Amino acid sequence: MDITKAGSQPSGKGPEEYFTGTVRIDPLFQADEPARAAGALVTFEPGARTAWHTHPLGQTLIVVTGVGRVQREGGAVEEIRPGDIVWFPPGEKHWHGASPTTAMAHIAIQERLDGKAVDWMEPVTDAQYGG
Repeated sequence: MDITKAGSQPSGKGPEEYFTGTVRIDPLFQADEPARAAGALVTFEPGARTAWHTHPLGQTLIVVTGVGRVQREGGAVEEIRPGDIVWFPPGEKHWHGASPTTAMAHIAIQERLDGKAVDWMEPVTDAQYGG
């Protein structure tokens, strides 16, 4: 058994190459092999968002605060709120972030395949973000 004490893992800034705007990432868990799951609390300031990306084994988002936006490639921009759970299937190109006026935080859970949990792509343009 392992207990990770609250506050024992430092917060990190979302790297500019993968995020637009101000994003904070608070690690929650990183399972040891042979398990593959990892989770983080990700907080987006208004207007902040990820770049387009995919996950080899999919991703689950659990919205905990605020108002956000999500979009899968070819789909409409959709609003998400606390209590909403979003599932992106393996390989589905997508992005997620806050609304233009309200911050949003979600728990992101994904698994690693051969050591990799995400494939990052191009930034989301302002036109794409605006829907």
